[in-house]
Amino acid sequence: MNVKALTLFLIISFGLSIAFPQKTSSQTKSIEEKIDTIHIQDKDIVDVFSRKKQTKLTDTVITKTKTKNYFLSIVPAVGYTLQTGFAGIISANIGYYTNKGPDAKISSISTSITYSEYNQVILPVFANIWTKGERYNIISDNRYISYPSNIYGLGGQTDPNQGHTINFSQIKLHQSIVRKIANNLYAGIGYYYDYFWNIKIIDPQTRLINVYIQKEFGSTATASGPIVKLLYDSRTNQINPEKGLYFNVVLRQNLQELGSDNQWASLLIDARKYINFPKRSKNVLALWAYEWLTPAGNPNYLLLPSNGWDDQYNTGRGYIQSRFRGKQMSYFETEYRYRISRNGLIGGVVFFNVENYAGNLKPYANFLPGYGAGLRIKLNKKSGANLCLDYGFGNDGSRGFYLNLGEVF
Repeated sequence: MNVKALTLFLIISFGLSIAFPQKTSSQTKSIEEKIDTIHIQDKDIVDVFSRKKQTKLTDTVITKTKTKNYFLSIVPAVGYTLQTGFAGIISANIGYYTNKGPDAKISSISTSITYSEYNQVILPVFANIWTKGERYNIISDNRYISYPSNIYGLGGQTDPNQGHTINFSQIKLHQSIVRKIANNLYAGIGYYYDYFWNIKIIDPQTRLINVYIQKEFGSTATASGPIVKLLYDSRTNQINPEKGLYFNVVLRQNLQELGSDNQWASLLIDARKYINFPKRSKNVLALWAYEWLTPAGNPNYLLLPSNGWDDQYNTGRGYIQSRFRGKQMSYFETEYRYRISRNGLIGGVVFFNVENYAGNLKPYANFLPGYGAGLRIKLNKKSGANLCLDYGFGNDGSRGFYLNLGEVF
């Protein structure tokens, strides 16, 4: 399909964004903004179709009062990625405030359902909840997937033309709770459970190899165990961060006593920094460092670190999901987010990433770059939720579209 035609097809995917009013005024938040030049009011997709008269522009001091308790964005769309082909998607995101003040963190709950032309089903339910006083942060990441996909082996030197088709279903239940121990600093525990079943190698072109791979994978795989977690998060909006620092460390120990196939451990280090650039603008330079390590034991192949298998399935834009896999994954990405329209309705991004893997058999020192650009369409100006449409390129000829509700990181 012509790339320009496909781009247009994706852009005209429609969205609905609704803001529900608060029933009481007890949580009303007031933010004063002193503006030296003519103020351009932010707009979202609802404003475009709304018949309500817009407030006149003014060059005086403006006081904004938030009278919304929570903000809902619903997006039915048609998308395309390398992994799914064409897919029908319905996504929903709720953002709300539990606490008062200009630095209060926004809680969010998001879900979606995807059905693709490759008969894939994806159903995630993700929640990031801040309690009163931001004393606790509760994160719940639950997913069901039924997922025909390709695998390519281990490390960074695999051949993109030598993939094998595999099918499986998965349930993912990752729960954690952390308690505040200092300003923006939290520590806590949790429980992670992953179960794969109906694992089948279904590539008719490689029948002899299929038997060997099936024997190595088995028909099921289970990982179950406790985690300990250290979190620093100074962002006020996790849906669309404009400033702040995020640093998350998770040590996971999978135990046979809790149902794991074998004993193994993983260590995740996730660091993100957001900088307004230029300083007084709403453009954002975002930096992301991601280390996913297996310091002990040997997990099932499907549980090894791999691009596109982070919690939000967003690493490795420019490559098909599962293109690279190994016991150790190092990843870095930078993205520049800028406004195209002054009212924030339309924005753009350019991004660059690089990843490196160590395989089970020998360490590979390849640095694998990806890059691209994309559009942002503001679905809800209150929560900051965007519809994200990106096109990425890899260094082995890979390229494709990526669709998200909310920023990639």
